[in-house]
Amino acid sequence: MRGENTDGSREVQLGSHTIQTHGVRLARKHMHDWLVLILLAAVVIALHFAAPFSRFVGKDMMTDISYPVKRSTVPAWGVPIISILCPVVIFVSMYIARRDVYDLHHATLGVLFSVLITAVVTTVLKNAVGRPRPDFFWRCFPDGKQLYDQVTGGVICHGEKNFLKDGRKSFPSGHTSWSFAGLGFLSLYLSGKIKVFDRQGHVAKLCIMILPLLIATLVGISRVDDYRHHWEDVFIGGILGLFLSLQFPPIRIAHFHCCNSYIESN
Repeated sequence: MRGENTDGSREVQLGSHTIQTHGVRLARKHMHDWLVLILLAAVVIALHFAAPFSRFVGKDMMTDISYPVKRSTVPAWGVPIISILCPVVIFVSMYIARRDVYDLHHATLGVLFSVLITAVVTTVLKNAVGRPRPDFFWRCFPDGKQLYDQVTGGVICHGEKNFLKDGRKSFPSGHTSWSFAGLGFLSLYLSGKIKVFDRQGHVAKLCIMILPLLIATLVGISRVDDYRHHWEDVFIGGILGLFLSLQFPPIRIAHFHCCNSYIESN
């Protein structure tokens, strides 16, 4: 039921670890991990509804935050699809080809942890910083009629409450951090699967590895183009998401999951 690799390590043959044969035991063994994921998701939802820091905004600060309100090129509901669903589809496809439930489980667990931890950190920073978005002026004064405090010179907004609250969550970009967390993880996972760093690769391998990062970059660019974020928000969001994706071992999962599967199943 097992073969030998060129380096002498044992590798389980394809098809020996399926959902039917090992799925239930694997899920039970990692039940605490899934409970933590549920807790993280609940924290993300709670933080989303929390009020951000009401940073002072004066009349002389309106120059950089008077861009028009545009519809997002990538809607909010599209971010989980890009950062979570797309990688999971790749993991499932790999499972169909290799029939290794350990690879499917660990990769899915890794990308979920990567994205959800990134989401918690990003949302905490958004609420703590309270930076106005580039279109804050029109969120604050939807009719264009400006009103400022006669003493402090601060804005007195009369825009829609929730839309205005979201207008104070510019830093860092959540779209970008989520995308780089999920697709960054996927990029490293794929690099391990196709062995990009074995010194025998071709340019095509690098293109496959870079493609997820390119998509994440385009998501970030769209946020600047839509006047939802300043470039600094997108830059830091990308670094944050990519950094947190590196805290999980997708390359090690891809290269050595077979050996780990053998150890766990015996």
